[in-house]
Amino acid sequence: MKKVAVFGKPGSGKSTVSKALALSNELPLYQLDSIVYKPNGEFVAREVFDAAHNDILSSESWIIDGFGPISSFNERLAAADTLVYIDLPYSISYWFVTKRCLKGLFIKPEGWPEGSSILKGTLNSYKTLKLCPKFWNDEFLSKLMGYSSTKKVYIIKTVSELNDFALAKTK
Repeated sequence: MKKVAVFGKPGSGKSTVSKALALSNELPLYQLDSIVYKPNGEFVAREVFDAAHNDILSSESWIIDGFGPISSFNERLAAADTLVYIDLPYSISYWFVTKRCLKGLFIKPEGWPEGSSILKGTLNSYKTLKLCPKFWNDEFLSKLMGYSSTKKVYIIKTVSELNDFALAKTK
């Protein structure tokens, strides 16, 4: 496990799992939100993102948490040796986004871009969740399973599995 892509819907626990993996495997962690967004919450120029993303992919080891532009996501899937897909039920993801917002009123959420609005980010997460079934579906799952012959693929479907996976990776 040297190049790990962690991905899933907003509010699925990607940051929690990524941090656990980074600590237990002593790998550098890159949270895409901090590369995609400027400190004020606006998107960085695509060329700036692509350059940063390509630098990470060409490095010896990494954990990348997030989705980003679809072309970079596909590059990440191809470059990684380990894929961690967090596919919690939508109701749980909506609850986790809401909980992150409420906590974010007092403490900056883990992996949240510096200076970004928690309210604006939460609304964007809700919008993204609404669109997710168009992407995170059986066709995607089939594509993901196609990688299992050459990569380690983990699919986490429940909060219990999420907690067990994060705990197991910190031991």
